[in-house]
Formats: sequence, structure tokens, C-alpha cells
Amino acid sequence: MRIGARLTFRPTIAAGCLALAVAATWPAAPAQAMEPAAHRALYKLSLESSRGGDVVGAGGQMAYEVIDACDGWATRQRLQMTMTNRDGQDIQLVTDYVTWESKDGLSMRFHMRQTTDTAVTSETQGEAKLERTGGPGEATYSLPQVMTKKLPEGTLLPTMHTEALLAAAREGKKFLAVPLFDGTVDQGAQDSSVAILAWMPPEKSKFPILSDLPSARVHIAFFDRDAGAHQPDYEVGMRYWDNGIADDLHMDFGQFIMSGTLTDLTLPPHGC
Repeated sequence: MRIGARLTFRPTIAAGCLALAVAATWPAAPAQAMEPAAHRALYKLSLESSRGGDVVGAGGQMAYEVIDACDGWATRQRLQMTMTNRDGQDIQLVTDYVTWESKDGLSMRFHMRQTTDTAVTSETQGEAKLERTGGPGEATYSLPQVMTKKLPEGTLLPTMHTEALLAAAREGKKFLAVPLFDGTVDQGAQDSSVAILAWMPPEKSKFPILSDLPSARVHIAFFDRDAGAHQPDYEVGMRYWDNGIADDLHMDFGQFIMSGTLTDLTLPPHGC
């Protein structure tokens, strides 16, 4: 699950991020691991802090839907934000991200489209295949242009990435570093570095489906591989429940941080 969107301006966050010294391996899920939950979630977004850039106000919402398509997981994420700059001008940003990912974690189709004030500022589309769970593989793009990118050894697709993160948390691990391919950028896979801050026992939630589940507090940083980046391209902190549902989001876009609160959650009838 890739929460949030990669904005077209480059982040300016100072290095103070997670090290990539952890070996790029992923843990096998223990027997008691839960299958990801098909669900529809709505998050209210508000400006948490600004780092002195041009953005002085921001708000919006994000809708996230996971559908059990029997042989795969179909997801749609729609993020809508209004940002206010220092001149008092409002900027409307909308990102639509749609994927289908096979349940064996070996193939996916993706389409991401971002608009700023109705003008398309970024778009990717294509498919990816891995030789085995954990890569290597290949991504074939049809947008922004026809091209092929090799995916390195260790690459995970989004749902398998979330499952590996939760498996590591259940095992008491504190760090996980693996390449992730989700199709949101046209450079191929990105490095992801995950800090698992806590694995917590069940506690009461306003959503009954979550109240009996343990959860993990995590912080994830994404880095461009080709640039040899030492600063993250995007960061997000969240609480992941054991069934893969996320809450308490903190999305770091570099110049500003948005918080996301889960306001609505529904679980559709099982379709398979």
C-alpha cells in the first residue's frame, strides 16, 4: 500500500532519515498472519506543519479502496488537496492511482495521474512482472513514454511490501529495507526504508473491526535508486492494523507535512 502521492515538486527535507544499511531481505509471514482486508477508507487531511516554503495552508481528503478480485487485489487511491501559497492563491491537486496486483505478488498493472489546477503534471501507466517473490523483474511503461525498466533483486510489489512489513513487525524486527515498485514514478523501483516503531496489542477503536487487532507504528522513507539519493523523495508515518488497514497518517511532502485521520471505514461483502 502506497499511502499519499508523489508531488511533482522535489522535497527539500534535510537528511535525518532512515539508513539503508539493513540487508534487502524480507521475512516470511508467520502462520498467524492475516490476509489483507478488502475495505473502503476515507481520510480527512489537514496541514500538520510547514517548513517555511511557499505552502502556508492545506487541506483535503483521501479515499482508499481495496477490492478482493479473487485472483488479485484491485486498489484505487484518490487524493484531493487544496494548498494555499503565501500570495493567498489556492492550488488544487488531485492524484488518482489505480492498480491490480496478483495475489502471488508476481505481477501488477498500474495507472497514476496527477493534475494541478486541472493540468496534468504527471502520469504513469504500465505493468510489472517479477521472476519470483522478491524479484528481480521488469516494468514496462506505456506512459509517460514507452520504455522498460529492470527491477532489482529483492523488489516487492505494494501488497507484498505491506505484508512483509507486518510480518517483520510481528517478529519483533525494527527495520526493513527493500526495493519497492508501485508504478508511481517512471524510474522503476525505489528503495524503501521502514522503521518499525512499535508492535502494539489490541486497543479500543471507534471502528469495531479494528478493536480486536494488534497494530504497528511505522515510518517509511522512499529513495530514488538512480540518483543515489541520501535524502528521501517522500516519507510517511502511520499506524498499520494487522489486517493492513492504515490510520493516523503523517505524510511528509518535504515543504510541508499533512496529517490524515480515518473518518469512515466500510468492509464490503467478500466477493470470492
